[in-house]
Amino acid sequence: MIRATVLALATAVGAVTMLPGCAVTRGQSSVGEYVDDASITTAVKAKFVEAKTVDASAISVETLQGEVMLSGFAKNATEKTNAEAIARGVKGVKRVKNEIAIRN
Repeated sequence: MIRATVLALATAVGAVTMLPGCAVTRGQSSVGEYVDDASITTAVKAKFVEAKTVDASAISVETLQGEVMLSGFAKNATEKTNAEAIARGVKGVKRVKNEIAIRN
């Protein structure tokens, strides 16, 4: 119990000290935007895992100021298109840049 409390406290302190630094280095105006971007990335990845039409392990997701960039590899054009459509459907996504390459 004490160990869990210490771990939670250390995590909270780390987040408070690291998030402002991340926001500055990523060129964002606030920690809130960084957290929003992280939640968008997480939501897109979760949707990929749920979808049977997209290989979540082969596609990377990065978000900056609501713009999602997809990269990695798709088996075919349909998978690439499905990944983009899934990302566009996530709340908070302003734009999707699809840089997924199709494996031959």
